[in-house]
Amino acid sequence: MKKLIVIVLAIGMIGWAVYDFAIANDDTSVQEEDGNISGNSISAPMDEEENAEEEVVNSDEVGLEEGQIAPDFELKTLEGKTVKLSDFRGERVLVNFWATWCPPCREEMPDMQKFYENKDLEILAVNLTETENSEEDVTEFVEDFELTFPILMDENSDVANAYQVRAYPTSYMIDSNGRIQFIAMGAMNYEMMVEELAKME
Repeated sequence: MKKLIVIVLAIGMIGWAVYDFAIANDDTSVQEEDGNISGNSISAPMDEEENAEEEVVNSDEVGLEEGQIAPDFELKTLEGKTVKLSDFRGERVLVNFWATWCPPCREEMPDMQKFYENKDLEILAVNLTETENSEEDVTEFVEDFELTFPILMDENSDVANAYQVRAYPTSYMIDSNGRIQFIAMGAMNYEMMVEELAKME
C-alpha cells in the first residue's frame, strides 16, 4: 500500500512539473508574440542598474559599440529636408529610434523635448516609418507632443537595420567627435539623459 501511495505521489509531482513547465513556456511565447513586431520588441523604461558605470574606450573605427564612430546616414525630415548625421560633427547628438504606436516611446517623448529645450545638443528622432500606418500618424504625434527637434523618416528601415535596432525605443548618444558614448535600449527619463550628456565632450 505504501508503495502505491509513493508511486501515485511521484506521478502526480512529475505531472505537475510538466504542466507547470508547459504553462511557463506558453506565457513566454504569448509575451513574445505581443511584444514582437517584425522581429523587434518594445522595451520598458531602462533600469538605473542597467546604466552601470563603465569606461568607454574611444576608437577610430566606425561601428555600433560605445567608443566607436557612429555610422553616417542620410534621411529626409517630416518636412522633406535632407539631413545627414555627419552634418552635426562638432555637436553632441542623440539619435533616437521610435514609433508612434510604441508606449515607451510615447512615455519618453516629453522628457526628450524638455532635454532638447534645456541642454546644448541636437536630437535626431528617427521614426520607424515602415512600421507606421501612415505619415499622418507621425504628423499628429509630433503636433500632440509639441516636438520641435528634427523628425527623420526611415521609410525602408535602412537606418534602423544599419544600427541593428531590435527594441523600441533605442537611443545612441554621440559626442562632438562623432563617437558613440552611450546606448539606451528602452525609454530614458530626463535625469538619465542629463547624466549621460554630462559625460560627453
